[in-house]
Amino acid sequence: MKHFILATAFTLPFAATGAWAAGGGEETAPSKPKCETGQIYDKKTKSCVAAEESNLDVDSLYENLRELAYAGRYADAQVVLAQMPAQDDRTLTYQGFTNRKMGNMDAAMTYYAQALRVNPANVLARSYMGQALVEQGRTADALTQLREIRVHGGAGTWAEASLRTAISTGKTFDY
Repeated sequence: MKHFILATAFTLPFAATGAWAAGGGEETAPSKPKCETGQIYDKKTKSCVAAEESNLDVDSLYENLRELAYAGRYADAQVVLAQMPAQDDRTLTYQGFTNRKMGNMDAAMTYYAQALRVNPANVLARSYMGQALVEQGRTADALTQLREIRVHGGAGTWAEASLRTAISTGKTFDY
């Protein structure tokens, strides 16, 4: 039965490349951060500004956040997260991701659960939560998240493919 469940989980083709990013769909990877620690890029002024003092809109903050997380600069990403709306599901998802990558698994799982309460269709939160479950050896629970990704329209996305790969290989993603 276990082999049947695992085989069923991997029915869609996986074509992960470096161009797939940490979004729900087939997005391109974010560019490398343009600024040093503690600063983020402001497109309007074309300069680096202090993250805590920026007046960037949420989407610009999110773009900087993705760049920092993709580059493995999790502590810097958390500085940006502190400037974002606390109960936004994107914020909660990346709070979970950065905490997990920094070794704070309990906090990560709490943030993922909060993100899913705000938006049950957040397939990225489900993928990251599933990858955390894989890291904890909880494959059956990770498969539940994989099914939920598909239920919420995430079949064929990076979120679905990365979790499917994590379940089959035990290797999770750093972005």
